[in-house]
Amino acid sequence: MKPELENLAARLRTAYAGVALPPLRDVLAPTDAASAYAVQAINTKFWQQAGRRIVGRKVGLTAKAVQAQLGVDQPDFGVLFDDMEIPDGGVLRSEQVLQPKAEAEIAIILGSDIDSPDATADTVAAAVRGVAAAIEIVDSRIADWKITFADTVADNGSSAYFVLGTDQRPLQGLDLYTCGMALEINGAIASVGAGAACLGHPLEAAAWLARTLSGLGEPLRAGDIILTGALGPMVALSSGDRIEAKVGGLGSVSFTYKDN
Repeated sequence: MKPELENLAARLRTAYAGVALPPLRDVLAPTDAASAYAVQAINTKFWQQAGRRIVGRKVGLTAKAVQAQLGVDQPDFGVLFDDMEIPDGGVLRSEQVLQPKAEAEIAIILGSDIDSPDATADTVAAAVRGVAAAIEIVDSRIADWKITFADTVADNGSSAYFVLGTDQRPLQGLDLYTCGMALEINGAIASVGAGAACLGHPLEAAAWLARTLSGLGEPLRAGDIILTGALGPMVALSSGDRIEAKVGGLGSVSFTYKDN
């Protein structure tokens, strides 16, 4: 591994202490996916050795408009660790994040492994154990969210925390394409969307992830949680906010953001 990538990974880890970094363009070209994923992998291994446990993956950049903004034509992914989950109805403290935003998503929980470079939406559907409404709290270790594709990939997909709805439903009978989403902040609608906003369909987003990880020799496993991507625009958080996402067919999920 190139020393400059090891150094960059260490810089990103230090930012979790509370000081955001300038954009990483001194090392990473804006669309250098290979180097960015190498940095992500360095930190994933570091955190695993420190005792953190991988429980799934998140898919990001599933909206074509956001891809265009960052100059890419593909989604990205990050790793979900066990200590990133906040209980439904739980609390996120401001000391835990730098510049958080929330987005409503559909989470898929797998009942069996997927290890195929040709995985399709049907492949994913056959492996699904349950589906739940979810909120992802995204954050960036890059100051003022001035990110490129490489910045966000290296920074573990700009991940932070996530909340899963306690009511997991079987996939059968759900319409994940036309299902509506409303994200409320303190009871007022802050973002709306639908399943189709997520790379055309949440199962398509999960299939892209399955193909990508299979190609890397790190296939999805039974029990993995997949956050399939935002159903609508993300919203910034302020202290005291109560955030609730409601997704058609899946019920609701919520958390509260508070000062220390």
